[in-house]
Amino acid sequence: MAEGSETAERAIGLFWRTFPDLDLNFYSNDDSFQSFAEEELRNSDVVIVHEWNDPQVVRTILSLKAKYGFLTLFHDTHHRAYTSPDQILRMPLQDFDGVLAFGEAIRKIYVGAFGVKRVWTFHEAADTAHFRPCSTPKETDLVWVGNWGDEERTRELEEFLIRPAACLRYRTAVHGVRYPNAALCELHQAGIEFRGYLPNLEAPRSYAHSRISLHIPRRFYANGLSGIPTIRMFEALACGTPLICSPWVDSENLFRPGKDYLCVPDGNAMTAEIHNLLKDDKARSQLAAHGLDTIYRRHTCAHRASQLIEICQELRR
Repeated sequence: MAEGSETAERAIGLFWRTFPDLDLNFYSNDDSFQSFAEEELRNSDVVIVHEWNDPQVVRTILSLKAKYGFLTLFHDTHHRAYTSPDQILRMPLQDFDGVLAFGEAIRKIYVGAFGVKRVWTFHEAADTAHFRPCSTPKETDLVWVGNWGDEERTRELEEFLIRPAACLRYRTAVHGVRYPNAALCELHQAGIEFRGYLPNLEAPRSYAHSRISLHIPRRFYANGLSGIPTIRMFEALACGTPLICSPWVDSENLFRPGKDYLCVPDGNAMTAEIHNLLKDDKARSQLAAHGLDTIYRRHTCAHRASQLIEICQELRR
């Protein structure tokens, strides 16, 4: 069995064990999908379609909408509406009942550029049943969970992760995929341990074993799409891990910068802040407590579930 297949099976098996009440099914994107979709969706009230689906799959689902009477929502959790709008416009957006956009900047694109009438800002959130503080020995000083990929933050990773790690030589670990050989060599030379793919449900353990964590958003989320923190920030704070961010503007006031997390302007400041925070137990404890408080008050999956119910009730009215 190929290594990728073993990794996928491990992640899927972990999901099944963690959420035994959820019905997870696989399908083939061929002529059999029509009958599969009919069987799966005939008793549905709401169907949420993620934006990474194949357009033909989306059209098949929407073709059943009138027959079975379910609501359809298009869920966008990526930056393609901003960076590759032609890919999103392949979807029949006007046939959906509405769009869930994971940031206000994305919502504005759907309303303004795409002409969609019903769009809600629907931020990501933390599954606090699984992403929660855990008292455990610290195996690393600094952890970053994220992918290299697509030249979307290569410069940022070199400035805010690799150079500080090389300078400080603290115990640093990285989890993720799509790291080219050149990047792996850079990590090794900087004294960073590369740990490869990390199933999402294993991320809490990684955060728990580290004294602090990093958030290094792709550059799109630091400029044109500022205000979108992505899921990793919610999950790290939910685990009670002190968090330091590379430049990012919280334009939607989701958190309390300087209190829930620290944000630095450049690589030199990142190096200094990592060093200072690792030397200050009280500061780490306060930062972690404040971040966790904000998650519990505003950004749990229960908060988003309540919002989703309100959206569906609004559409039904």
